[in-house]
Parts: sequence; structure tokens; C-alpha cells
Amino acid sequence: MRHTYRCPLRWADMDAFGHVNNVVFLRYLEEARIDFMFRLAPGEGDASFKGGSVVARHEIDYKRQLVHRHEPVQIDLWVTRIGAASATIAYEVKDDDAVYVRASTVVVPFDFASGRPRRLSEGERAFLGVYFEEPEAAAA
Repeated sequence: MRHTYRCPLRWADMDAFGHVNNVVFLRYLEEARIDFMFRLAPGEGDASFKGGSVVARHEIDYKRQLVHRHEPVQIDLWVTRIGAASATIAYEVKDDDAVYVRASTVVVPFDFASGRPRRLSEGERAFLGVYFEEPEAAAA
């Protein structure tokens, strides 16, 4: 299963050439990830994503330019890896007929009180598992 987030485009997202600046796509991914991990994920305690997480890695492939417009862009998000202390989230920023960006983020749950990463809880693993797709299947 995939989570879909409708991301609004803002006037400030545009660069001098009239398309969405490459750096802005990372903000779009962040908005989709926050909607996924903090709005959908269960839990309120220390052992939940709401207690904290950090980004360990981003990978992004720009497929085509996205010209500024008033309609939101669709971001599909799913999980391609669940480790002991991290997860990889994949994304497509797209419309019905065009993919603008394919990307992935490695997210690490983090205990801000101790200043250290922590292992994924069973609840987090179960939540992520609902959105898991094998990387080969996701690329198709």
C-alpha cells in the first residue's frame, strides 16, 4: 500500500526559470514524510516516530521539470526497507501523466533526551510493514 499526499506549490518554490527549484523538492518530500510518520503513525510515547526521528540519507532523481501552477502535486510514499534502527522511504512526485522526481530517504528513530538513535519499536515496525513494497516491485 502507498500513502498519497497532495502537496501545494507555492510562489516562492519557483526559480528564475519558472520551474520548481531542485532544493524545494526536498521540502515536498519532508511534508509528505511528516504527514505519513506524524499524522498516520500510531503512538504518542518515546517509542513512536512522534518522539523523534532524523534523516540519515536522501537520494533524489529529477526526471522532468515541474512548472509552477495552482494545483497541488501528488506525492506517493511507501517503505522499501525496514531495518533494526532505520527505514527507507521511497517517493514519486507526480501527476497522472508525469513523474517529476523519484527519491528515497533513510529515516532513523532518535531519542532526543539521550541524543542517540534508537531501535524501531514493534509498533513502528508493524506500521511501516503495512506500506512495505519490495524495491523491485516499486520500480515497476
